[in-house]
Amino acid sequence: MANTPIFNNSYHRQLPGFYTDLAPTPLSGARLLYHNSELARELALDNSLFTDPHSAVWSGEQLLPGMQPLAQVYSGHQFGVWAGQLGDGRGILLGEQQLADGRTVDWHLKGAGKTPYSRMGDGRAVLRSVVREFLASEALHHLGIGTTRALTIVTSDEPVWREKPESGAMLLRVADSHVRFGHFEHFYYRREPEKVRQLADYVISRHWPQLTGRADAYGLWLTDVVERTARTIAQWQAVGFAHGVMNTDNMSILGVTIDYGPYGFLDAYRPGYICNHTDYQGRYAFDNQPAVALWNLHRLAQSLSGLMPVADLEQALNRYEPALMHAYGEEMRAKLGFTTRDKQDNDILIGLLGLMEKEGSDYSQVFRRLSDTETANPHSPLRDDMKDLAGFDHWYQQYRRRLQGEGMDDDTRRQAMRAKNPKFILRNYLAQQAIDGAEQNDTAFLHRLLQALRRPFDDAPGLDDLAALPPEWGRHLEISCSS
Repeated sequence: MANTPIFNNSYHRQLPGFYTDLAPTPLSGARLLYHNSELARELALDNSLFTDPHSAVWSGEQLLPGMQPLAQVYSGHQFGVWAGQLGDGRGILLGEQQLADGRTVDWHLKGAGKTPYSRMGDGRAVLRSVVREFLASEALHHLGIGTTRALTIVTSDEPVWREKPESGAMLLRVADSHVRFGHFEHFYYRREPEKVRQLADYVISRHWPQLTGRADAYGLWLTDVVERTARTIAQWQAVGFAHGVMNTDNMSILGVTIDYGPYGFLDAYRPGYICNHTDYQGRYAFDNQPAVALWNLHRLAQSLSGLMPVADLEQALNRYEPALMHAYGEEMRAKLGFTTRDKQDNDILIGLLGLMEKEGSDYSQVFRRLSDTETANPHSPLRDDMKDLAGFDHWYQQYRRRLQGEGMDDDTRRQAMRAKNPKFILRNYLAQQAIDGAEQNDTAFLHRLLQALRRPFDDAPGLDDLAALPPEWGRHLEISCSS
């Protein structure tokens, strides 16, 4: 086979006792439905891997040379409650591809069958959930937000029961690491501090090698994890992304987005938006995500308490709020077209968000249309969309004066704002249309949607309909954890 990937498998080699050796369980009648050609090129994968007979790799029927498949064990807090042992209940870490630049990336097959950590689950994924993760990870990646990526979608003739029988499916996920907060919690609650230390040393050596051997390595490492997490949450809030299931076992140690389920992007601006219809108490509502991330970081810090003094833990955690506010401030100033800081910026932002909430305005479209503001024009292109004209005019004059104070010409500012305010986002109704097509073995809409999501800030000819607000049927879609 030409250009066969090389696998390193440091997790398997260095962390015995942290996993169970286990091969995937193939699906009946499995077939490759779609592959991410852009990511395949980045990974220097040969096209032959995506054509018969090699499609068996993506369905778990065949392993590439050097792969050592395993299921990881971890634990976690789910909806704020300690859930005990969890682990890869439907996923298999196939191996770590060694890239030409020296980096390694995990290949993780999701929906690969039962493992010792499946509990009462069937170890499977359904096509609906696989398509949603594929789309979301590409959407966030091209919005500039750290995330796992998806390489392939496999469908099958094997029925899998969720709320109804659905097509069994698999997703090949690629990530720099699949280590989660829950990995550390698992061994902390099992009172195995040496394994906590062993895992921390492994993660540092692989992803923070500059810290290896330093006396203060653990504190510096945790501080960076805190700050990375804060920046990702700030980006989520800025683009209007709600994850939906921010359990500690769904939090990446690298601070990137992982485990897409009942996510959603804001349509009408509702700060308390709940994208997961099984989140009855709204724990993971959009406006609660920053607080939940900090709560999760406290659980991680508790698990690392045997590695460093309490003062170091507190010092690291205290970096969360300033890092979050700094990153969010930078994101929102850019969305508003500001290149400098001013004490009135927060009032301008709060004023706009208040108007949007009152009017039920679309979050993404408001900022996109705001990009077309002409500072010489006393009227905004947004004015016709508002009901409270007096309230909007008062806000707009304050905003306009702030822009005029920047002294930037309109064309330059418009270009900069459009590079921060996407035209295309992954609305749930668009994802549903891609799912409907995939379930009929038709990937035309999936492919077309990906074209838009990979150029979210561009005016893409022929794709304008994908920037439209949801139709009535698409405003009330309910998404659950099984998604």
